[in-house]
Amino acid sequence: MITADALRASPLSDGPDFQLAGLSRTVQSDLERVEEQLDAWSRSANPLTAEVSRYVLRKRGKRLRPSLVLLVSRLFEADRNEAVFLASIVELLHTASLIHDDIVDNADTRRGVDSVHTRWGANVTVLLGDYLYIKSIGLSLDSLRGQVIRILADVSARMIEGELGECAVSGDLEISEGQYIEILENKTAALFSACCRIGALLGGAAPDEEKDLGEYGRLIGLCFQIIDDLLDIVGDEAAMGKPVFSDLGEGRITLPLIRALNGNGRRHSHRIAGLLQRKDLSRDERAWLREALSSDGAIAYTQAKAQEYADRAVSFLERFPKSDARDALTLVPQFFLSRDR
Repeated sequence: MITADALRASPLSDGPDFQLAGLSRTVQSDLERVEEQLDAWSRSANPLTAEVSRYVLRKRGKRLRPSLVLLVSRLFEADRNEAVFLASIVELLHTASLIHDDIVDNADTRRGVDSVHTRWGANVTVLLGDYLYIKSIGLSLDSLRGQVIRILADVSARMIEGELGECAVSGDLEISEGQYIEILENKTAALFSACCRIGALLGGAAPDEEKDLGEYGRLIGLCFQIIDDLLDIVGDEAAMGKPVFSDLGEGRITLPLIRALNGNGRRHSHRIAGLLQRKDLSRDERAWLREALSSDGAIAYTQAKAQEYADRAVSFLERFPKSDARDALTLVPQFFLSRDR
């Protein structure tokens, strides 16, 4: 099991404000090139396209997904230029998914700033999301790697399928844990897995190595999204840049709520079900709900499930020789477990 002490002691970490981009000097330099590539792609003869593209592609996140492409490729002898190019495409694809995600959820903010549809409206937002999806697939044709193109096309469809699956069970208090995990597999884990498989392919990995790294990516993707959903309940609003229980307002019933609703004698399940049928909870009701989820063990169960996925993910790295890249990949899931935003 990875421990928080191991993370803090690592020379690759950077205290409480640890950023994945700082895990490796080599990856950091390549991530700077990713930023340059994204900036170049944001330019357009159409002023509106250029303006909105610059807004969504400017660096605001941790660039987790391109970092995975770069780190996994470093387990092998991969061409750095090609790795940077494909890492940039992955971030373009991810950005497209976020744009569509925000408009589906009617989210006003993203990472503490206005979402695209808040600033430019629904029509521009849908069109820009479509534009970035198509642009990312088109750019992938330049890689001349048929497997990479197929992976990106497949993961695009799976992410959209995940959103549709989530819409289908919106507000459904009878959603099972299995249904929830299936949505996460498509919505989030598929892209993490794709990033790792692409990095492996760039390095000429054997089929079984690619499979193991894809499984590593899938598992850390599940860990990431479960923690993301948990932070919506227990996180700090100032750190996250959005109110807690935003998911509930959008009809998303996440793992802590699923666990609490699964009766089994839990004393608060009936009242929790009553509250979840409403979207206008008062501050006191939200505080009570958070406390009830904690006292009923739903928070601890969710944390344990995320830890389980993290530990399983790390086991798939053991076959690879020790290196800075492997050390960094080993710490990635602990970063997910310990993050606060």
